[in-house]
Amino acid sequence: MIDSRLQVQQLLDFIDTSPSPWHAVSTVEKALLPYGFVKLDETAKWSLEPGGRYYVVRDDSSVVVFVQGHQPLDETGFKIIGAHTDSPGLRVKPNAANLLDGYIRVGVEVYGGPILATFTDRDLSLAGRVSYKSGDGIHTELIDFKRPLLRLPNLAIHMNRGVNEDGLKLNKQLELPLILSLFAEQQLPPTYFSELLEQVADIRAEQLLAFELNVYDTQKGTFWGADNEFYANSQLDNLASCHAALTALLDETVLTSGKTLVCAFFDHEEIGSTTCKGADGSFLPDLLGRIASNFGLQGEDYQRALTQSFMISADMAHAYQPNFPMFYEPDHKVLVNKGPVIKVNANRRYASDSVSEAMFAGWCERAGVPYQKYSHRSDLPCGSTIGPITSAKLGLRTVDVGNPMWAMHSIRESAGVLDHGYMIDAFKCFFQY
Repeated sequence: MIDSRLQVQQLLDFIDTSPSPWHAVSTVEKALLPYGFVKLDETAKWSLEPGGRYYVVRDDSSVVVFVQGHQPLDETGFKIIGAHTDSPGLRVKPNAANLLDGYIRVGVEVYGGPILATFTDRDLSLAGRVSYKSGDGIHTELIDFKRPLLRLPNLAIHMNRGVNEDGLKLNKQLELPLILSLFAEQQLPPTYFSELLEQVADIRAEQLLAFELNVYDTQKGTFWGADNEFYANSQLDNLASCHAALTALLDETVLTSGKTLVCAFFDHEEIGSTTCKGADGSFLPDLLGRIASNFGLQGEDYQRALTQSFMISADMAHAYQPNFPMFYEPDHKVLVNKGPVIKVNANRRYASDSVSEAMFAGWCERAGVPYQKYSHRSDLPCGSTIGPITSAKLGLRTVDVGNPMWAMHSIRESAGVLDHGYMIDAFKCFFQY
């Protein structure tokens, strides 16, 4: 339990320093520095060395990390773990600040499918990236207010008497703007929000041209439960999978295994992945092709390498919550702290098949890790992952797995302490054997 708690504390720290997908990739970059990884530029020609450690960032919020193997790629293939850096939530609209009845509000748009009610009465802040002009060029910078800045106050029960019976329902246009400040004048200066960003960006307001800002909860991650057997934080879906994959890759026995190992962390999974840096874009195919070409593989030999490859699509799974038994498949109740979950769906919302299931189960058994299998209720729509997308695009045998968690897509999610260590061990075994 001590090792697992240490690994989870590292995960909580990873998430707390990653309040947006752009920050998550920056956190990954910092983690790679002590291990000698070299950043590659997609616009440059590459000369990769056997055993070399590299990574590529596309548009600041997607990253592919890889180790160039010694073994022939057309015989061993790629060993890939894929996950995503984004989480559902709220994003700030371009004309952000507006004035209504003496209150300055920040307009937001729903990103993906968050549980909107969980954003009420929380200490919210903003983080992301800004684009600005400097000299003759456009540059970007990460920003984070790092303090409670905004709030979405709930309506008192005296004015919403049915809230406990009917649930909290928020109109996305009218009731989601976040309270920022009071303002005594009749009109808000057009530069108000740019001047607010200037406070944390160290860039003059007149230089700022655009921004992408994520609303996040400032409460730090924590352990909870009678024996601290659970943990809670935002963005467990899916930064927990990113952290587990990266931790496994950075184990020294894995790094020196001689195989070609890849961790691919994509933005935009929560909105369908069909972007230049999403899993349905060209990022991973481009990178694998360039790695293969440095092995001297083209055409048929590259296809042979792909056929020899395997991908784990790592995304979190739905843990059984005993207060709501009617929402779970009775024969597939996966439990927290009982091991990674293999996710199966006959309509291929998950990419797992019987062979990839068996292979992942074998790695778990070799690592001494328990595992579970999940199937969604047949009368409820099933979510999906990057697994089917990348599997179809590249022809890779793929399994969909994830650790069990509660309250997926809430601003505050929970999971079991033991499971994070279990998943790391399973990923290590996959990379090594």
